[in-house]
Amino acid sequence: MAGVAGSLVRAADARLPSLWAARLLSTEAEEATPVGSRESRPGPKADDEEVGDSVSFGFSSVDRSEHKGLVKDVFEKVAPKYDAMNDFMSFFLHRHWKDRFVGTLHPFAGQKHLDVAGGTGDVGFRVLREIRRAEEALAVRRNAELKSAGEVCICDINGAMLEEGKKKVAGLDIRDAERGLSWVESDAENLPFDDESFDTYTISFGIRNVSDIDACLSEARRVLKRGGHFCCLEFSQVNNEVLRQVYDLYSMNVIPYIGQAYAGDAHSYQYLVESIRKFPDQVRFPPTVPRFSPHTHISLALTRAGLEPWTSGRGRPQEHFKEIIEANGFRGVRYENLLDGVVAIHSGFKL
Repeated sequence: MAGVAGSLVRAADARLPSLWAARLLSTEAEEATPVGSRESRPGPKADDEEVGDSVSFGFSSVDRSEHKGLVKDVFEKVAPKYDAMNDFMSFFLHRHWKDRFVGTLHPFAGQKHLDVAGGTGDVGFRVLREIRRAEEALAVRRNAELKSAGEVCICDINGAMLEEGKKKVAGLDIRDAERGLSWVESDAENLPFDDESFDTYTISFGIRNVSDIDACLSEARRVLKRGGHFCCLEFSQVNNEVLRQVYDLYSMNVIPYIGQAYAGDAHSYQYLVESIRKFPDQVRFPPTVPRFSPHTHISLALTRAGLEPWTSGRGRPQEHFKEIIEANGFRGVRYENLLDGVVAIHSGFKL
């Protein structure tokens, strides 16, 4: 499958040049919502079914007050094996996805960056490495003293994940890594930072786990400076029907077994797979549909329930999530599919 996956990786360049960003800034500034309080959230938001007292936890529905604790418990369990499991489950493709993701961000010298749901630091370390390279290049061009001014703050609600990340800092081949990194344990929906504190914001494989996507996006916009760049890497909907069936069978039937065999925890990885199907507005499963086990053929099960895999009430998840980001005040929003939609990079600006 690794060979098939590799051949299907798209290399199309979805970068948003700074010139275009500047043009958007000049033409759309009046449309952007002014920076306000944490409570002010512009426009229509995510699916109305998710704004009550219940939210999705995989294929289950739980009380909103319980959701954060349940998600935190999942990641506390998987933290010690998280990095290795990512390699096993994705056939090392997650490394390519994250490299591409950071390339979309266009790190620059002196950049102040926030990586939310940063976990064990995979994305944050990549961003800092590129910032340092940009600073070195700038010093050479100007024949000036090399300065390490850029900083990356890695933020996660789960302290266990952050601790795993801190263990890797000493082995990084990044200049002034310890001085350039900070670690904050905090909720993505209520960030402990002042307005307009960061140039850029990333969240990778984390936004589908928050209790309130709108609150998360509102906070992202609040802490970004004017002209700041928001980037999100998340699992999405596969476009190719054949690849979709293979991916469904693999994720629903194999990944929980890998989790059990290697990490001793099938249930946490079952949740992670189910959460992908629910993001951002996948079909709501009625109570009569049983939870899937590793022995269930997902397509057959959905067909028997009168449902279709990856069905969305508002079109493809990529388009719907783009609309949600725009509704929260970001401009110039676009997305790029990787591996034909297994994951997608969404990008937008605060103007």
